[in-house]
Amino acid sequence: MKFRRGAPTSWRSCPDVKGRAVGVDFGTKRVGLSVTDPLWLFAQPLGTFTPNNAIVQLRALQGESGIDVFVVGWPLLEDGSSGDAVKRVAEYIRRLRKVAPQAEVVRWDERYTTHRAKEMIKLSGNPSLRKSGRGRIDTAAAGLILQEYLDEQEGQDR
Repeated sequence: MKFRRGAPTSWRSCPDVKGRAVGVDFGTKRVGLSVTDPLWLFAQPLGTFTPNNAIVQLRALQGESGIDVFVVGWPLLEDGSSGDAVKRVAEYIRRLRKVAPQAEVVRWDERYTTHRAKEMIKLSGNPSLRKSGRGRIDTAAAGLILQEYLDEQEGQDR
């Protein structure tokens, strides 16, 4: 039996390899995006964009790797009820569906993700979160949303 080192020319040609899952932390001014690695093990930051530029980035990702799942932060109020922000996110989901019509959309409870993202950034040695840090917070929150989803999926596969 011969062992061949090296990856195929395209990871999409591997059997059982999916498109990517994308974490979305929507805000009216900024959208944080994260994406899975090809094996769906880890959430990786993609960046923070205006809502329109995020759509452009997602179209590029759809063309390059494919998108199988959008995990969208669902902004419930602290008591679990829906507020005005839920309506805005629902409108953005309609735009996401146009980018990747075949993709599943998962609404993920995002309560406390921004707070947790801020804490993680501070613990990483970046104590200043002034205006320049807001984009990092959105990207980190998108990563938390997506990683929680991936961890739950891993638990269901066992």
